[in-house]
Amino acid sequence: MSIRDNAWQMSDALNNKEISAVELANDHFDQISKVDKDVHAFLYLDKEGALAQAKEVDKKRAAGEKLSPLAGVPLALKDVMTQRDIPTTCGSKILENWRPPYDSTVVTKLKDAGVVILGKTNMDEFAMGSSTENSAYGPTHNPWDLSRIPGGSGGGSAASLAAFEAPLAIGTDTGGSIRQPAAVTGTVGVKPTYGGVSRYGLVAFSSSLDQAGPCARTVLDTALLHQVIAGYDPKDSTSINQAVPDVVAAAKKLDVKGMKIGIVKQLSGDGYQKGVSNKFNDAIAELVKLGAEIVEVSCPNFEYALAAYYLIAPSECSSNLARFDSIRFGLRVGDDGVKSAEEVMNLTRQAGFGREVKRRIILGTYALSSGYYDAYYGSAQKVRTLIKQDFDNAFTKCDVLVSPTAPTTAFKIGEKSEDPLAMYLNDIATIPVNMAGIGGMSLPCGLAEEDNLPVGFQIMAPAMKDDRMYLVGGALEAALLSKWGKPILDFAPILAGSK
Repeated sequence: MSIRDNAWQMSDALNNKEISAVELANDHFDQISKVDKDVHAFLYLDKEGALAQAKEVDKKRAAGEKLSPLAGVPLALKDVMTQRDIPTTCGSKILENWRPPYDSTVVTKLKDAGVVILGKTNMDEFAMGSSTENSAYGPTHNPWDLSRIPGGSGGGSAASLAAFEAPLAIGTDTGGSIRQPAAVTGTVGVKPTYGGVSRYGLVAFSSSLDQAGPCARTVLDTALLHQVIAGYDPKDSTSINQAVPDVVAAAKKLDVKGMKIGIVKQLSGDGYQKGVSNKFNDAIAELVKLGAEIVEVSCPNFEYALAAYYLIAPSECSSNLARFDSIRFGLRVGDDGVKSAEEVMNLTRQAGFGREVKRRIILGTYALSSGYYDAYYGSAQKVRTLIKQDFDNAFTKCDVLVSPTAPTTAFKIGEKSEDPLAMYLNDIATIPVNMAGIGGMSLPCGLAEEDNLPVGFQIMAPAMKDDRMYLVGGALEAALLSKWGKPILDFAPILAGSK
């Protein structure tokens, strides 16, 4: 039993009593103590709470109680999900030391399943970014190369998986914040159908786009976690009251013979790193060998997705972040003298929000302002409808759509931090999925020849057909693993010491 094992292997070891949940949690805390000073995946560790959870699982298992498949398996939680009495900062100074009085629904489901929550992971402030450089608490480093970004906004969750600090993680995805970090760290990440996983207790950035989802090192592990956290929640008005597809069975099937897989013309070619395109094409060739039929589809309105997203998301951010007013919770600046509520609010937001958050609040406030609403926000919503129609048309011709997850491999920390547009372009392939509310998965498909860094393969499925992503992802992963002879993370020299 090793911390490099997959979550399902850890589950088997726990059930066979080869290891206890307490021992497994301690093994991961030992790994965190060894590597996180360099990786900085975690913002907060809840060792006492995690060991108490683990002890309870061991007690139930010893008593012969029927447990969830993931009971006793450790998990890293993105610091945008509320957890009762545990600091929830969203990577921002404005929420430093805030301890929520309630659990998010995702956390409630994890606890009910006996999943052991190790702590909270680093992220771009309020999930705004593609590199985890926008965190008020410093950047997270990619375990493949510590000089490079781990993706964003959920870079902490993805890095914790790649550094073997946790076998499972929770991320959130507004425009690619689960899938892009998965792509650049050689891990697996899934954005479920919007409304498929409850958003209750997810601190809102863009309410019509945000979606929590599972992250792991294999497709099956991701499916097992997806099954735990998914399902209808009356506390979330956007939750879908519909049965969750059997994603675990789909991940285990490993058969895509006769499936029609569509390559999106607009999400490949110019602007994509050569090594990314080559590994994507190699993965397509593997799917052909497995008996899938490949077709090319055109989604012409995807070229407007990035522009429309950066009107809709900042507009909703401008509205959502207005709640941080220095009065109800969080940071408060300006009590050193007699000041009006407006002055205290202004001083607090100046001190508490970072540069990228301020930029997006200003953009969103402008787009929603009198005289500009129809021209900007209203027009962006019309583009969103056209993008959904493109997906609907494409899915009449194929079962799933595929593309590279990100146009490049992990870039150097600081390389794009002064160029917001260059940073935004990292999400060019992932944003359409959020705009349409459908499901998307990223899994590793190889290493780019230019830099030996991971490349992500994106699979997109119709709404509430998330099982199709796991069906294709599981089959492709098995084929690639057979070809490589070992998991992709074993190719990372910096991780050799974690064996």
